[in-house]
Amino acid sequence: MAKKGQYKSNAKERTKRERDYDGSKARKLARAERNRARQKAIREGKVSVGDSRSVDHKKPIATNGVKKARAGGTRVQSRTASNKQGSKIRSRKYG
Repeated sequence: MAKKGQYKSNAKERTKRERDYDGSKARKLARAERNRARQKAIREGKVSVGDSRSVDHKKPIATNGVKKARAGGTRVQSRTASNKQGSKIRSRKYG
């Protein structure tokens, strides 16, 4: 078994790329910000563990939405609405 930070000998290139990308500093900070926003909403009683709602940043983290998020720039929406919104952003960006 591969040790932490290493790859199996038969690991696919895509797996290696994804692990490198997800382990980058920017991705770690973005993930921490999403987790921080979710935990804050749980403490405030807006969401609970295991429900079908997600905490959304009104201004995306990628466009420096972190400062706004800490000043109340988040909202709670259903998982379905969140997925639809992400799809629209991706299609607008790439399509």
